[in-house]
Amino acid sequence: MSLRSFGGHTPQLGARAFVDEAAVVIGQVELAEDVSVWPCSVLRGDVNRIRIGARTNIQDGCILHVNQPTPDKPAGDPLSIGADVTVGHQVILHGCTIEDRCLIGMDSLVMDGAVLHHGVLLAAGSLVSPGKELYGGWLWAGRPAKPVRELRPEEMAFFVQSAAHYAELKDAYRRP
Repeated sequence: MSLRSFGGHTPQLGARAFVDEAAVVIGQVELAEDVSVWPCSVLRGDVNRIRIGARTNIQDGCILHVNQPTPDKPAGDPLSIGADVTVGHQVILHGCTIEDRCLIGMDSLVMDGAVLHHGVLLAAGSLVSPGKELYGGWLWAGRPAKPVRELRPEEMAFFVQSAAHYAELKDAYRRP
């Protein structure tokens, strides 16, 4: 695993967190318990912080970054991801907020200041524009992302199932 300190900050890993040896985690990054970060992902908390909640999985080839504080925006744009979130392959998350129990489809892009509220299903290849808020309980799709339909109960339940699956899978990778 490649954990790198930067600017006096060292990544913090919760109990049973897994960072694949081919992933890179730099600086102000906090991973809660049972988080998994898969091969070729980069989490760069160099100019602001990244916080990831319990049982969230960051799949292969993701890029997670932040914006530095500025005079116009003293807090900058940190990156906050809640619990039980699945972030699909090759997703880019930049200075945004993802609340609990969301699924971000492969090759999606979520930009600065955007907020995905609890229970968003973002379709593969979607773009969430800067500052946009997506309300939960809906499927969103497109470039830019637009609401498509309300989620069914089994789709809402899948958020927890997906997170649990990846929490179990990372344990298999941690075994010698």
